[in-house]
Amino acid sequence: MVYTFARIGAARSMRLQDYYTEGRAPMVRLLEKGSKRRDLPVHRVLRRYLDHYIKKAGLVEEKAWLFQSMKGGKLTGRRLSQADAYRMVGRRVQAAALAVGKRIGNHSWRATGITTYLNQGGSLEKAQDIAGHASARTTRLYDRREDSALREEIERIQF
Repeated sequence: MVYTFARIGAARSMRLQDYYTEGRAPMVRLLEKGSKRRDLPVHRVLRRYLDHYIKKAGLVEEKAWLFQSMKGGKLTGRRLSQADAYRMVGRRVQAAALAVGKRIGNHSWRATGITTYLNQGGSLEKAQDIAGHASARTTRLYDRREDSALREEIERIQF
């Protein structure tokens, strides 16, 4: 979600065939709200993560859900539920001791990706396109740069 700005529903709906190569470029196909299909190039870090995950999971069937639920330490073949994805994110956040006292969920990663992209000099228009937003106003809702700037200003108060 961080590297594609994907909604959790689009990520959960991915099948193995939705991670593919076009020429030499790895791509992901996302089915977003309103049955909108988006094909995006894969970031090199995401490629390493996906390749490692697919190999470890032993996924080979093209129609297999890419992200599956687990039972007894084994993949079930069933699509990962939204609630399971939320709990998984919560466990990872807790294990990493991130944002103590804050609620971080699936959608937080979408906002993190957009904000990081904008912090690195990306344009709002491109972020809108990557996120699949119809309006730049919606994309601005995910932009957390002002939060960080405000924190920096508050830290200027010295006694």
